[in-house]
Amino acid sequence: MIPALGDRLGTTTDLRRREVVAMQWDLGVLGVMLILAMSLAFGLLAQLVARRAKTAMRWLWLTAAGAFFVVGLVTSEVWFGWATEEDLQPNIDGLSFDEALLFGLLAGITSVVITRYVTRRRLRHRAKPHG
Repeated sequence: MIPALGDRLGTTTDLRRREVVAMQWDLGVLGVMLILAMSLAFGLLAQLVARRAKTAMRWLWLTAAGAFFVVGLVTSEVWFGWATEEDLQPNIDGLSFDEALLFGLLAGITSVVITRYVTRRRLRHRAKPHG
């Protein structure tokens, strides 16, 4: 092997080590608590709004909060997990706050709209007389 080429590429062992990259979750307890609090607040707000619309479903808050939490967590840790703290501001204990909030809201609103549509259809079918 040519020495200059070997210096640039490294040894075979170094190349093998570079190929295997383990994902590291850097979300701390404060980050988890923050996204959990945001998702619960969104879920309760969605439940209050749905009650006023008179198509309330008992577990709508849980559906909305769950969608917010899962999508916010995946957005922060998987989609934007490569970015450093300098790239994403604010970064609160490993949580990419703005990105988690934006995509969590989109997922939560989508889940509320879909749930409301499905429950309204069921209520209409039950209200129609058969005969």
